Amino acid sequence: MAAQTSIRRKLRARRKVRIAAGERPRLSVFRSSKHIYAQIIDDKNGTTLAAASSAVVKSGNKTDTAAAVGKALAEAASARGVKQVVFDRGQYKYHGRVKALADAAREGGLDF
Repeated sequence: MAAQTSIRRKLRARRKVRIAAGERPRLSVFRSSKHIYAQIIDDKNGTTLAAASSAVVKSGNKTDTAAAVGKALAEAASARGVKQVVFDRGQYKYHGRVKALADAAREGGLDF
């Protein structure tokens, strides 16, 4: 039952993101108990433009690590020429590690 609820919540958020996206790629976030992963996806071509994860980038506690992942993702995106994205938080609330990643990505130069 809980799995169905989280899937519905994720799809509801993603539907709103795709409507708002237009031509922009999507910054998708996945959060596990140990790590946080983020990738910029071009939904038209079905390709990943840039990705970063806390499995590679470690920095202090989980929130600091999420911020480091956001900064690394912004650098990888700017190397690929991506400046504007739409943020897909998935099933997660916009606070804590997800918010830290988003704020660091904004500071790194991504516009969303």
